[in-house]
Amino acid sequence: MLSEEQIGQLKAQIIRQIDSSFPEDKKDAAKAQISSMSLEELEEFLEKNKMAQQNTSKCIFCSIVSGDIPSYKIKENKSAIAVLEINPVSMGHVLIIPKKHSSSKKFPKEIVNLAKKIDVVPSNLFGHEILNVIPVYSNETLDSERSKAEKEELEQIAAKLAKKQKTLEKAPKAKKIAEKLWLPRRLP
Repeated sequence: MLSEEQIGQLKAQIIRQIDSSFPEDKKDAAKAQISSMSLEELEEFLEKNKMAQQNTSKCIFCSIVSGDIPSYKIKENKSAIAVLEINPVSMGHVLIIPKKHSSSKKFPKEIVNLAKKIDVVPSNLFGHEILNVIPVYSNETLDSERSKAEKEELEQIAAKLAKKQKTLEKAPKAKKIAEKLWLPRRLP
């Protein structure tokens, strides 16, 4: 049985998710619906949306990390996992999820290394500080409208990214020049 405080925290987390992922015209109605739910309705909602914690203390992100919930994994290291967002802002939208809960706003270096050269937006959902890696094709932001990605589309993107990753890993590394070059002094 959840306490009133836990119910409040769950509703607040869901409302934060709605704020960050729902289209503007649907946010108010969804937030009002969540706010007005009774304990039974909230539990039913969590189960229906596969967000319920079933006899474990795992949150949805811990379930993704452990493989209990299927995902489209792009890359993984000892500290984090990168998966495709199922409600992306743009094609190739990736979530980088730390493998452990953290309330710290600062991400370890290993996690940041998974998200280079792309628009990176930090978020805190269900006790996880996560990074949203958003490829920007025009002017996409975390507040842009989201659309549900089809399974086939996610599989194609994951395959393309995996192929690209293998190509990058096989590329020869650039060598550093150890000796100093001498150039003549310039005259004004």
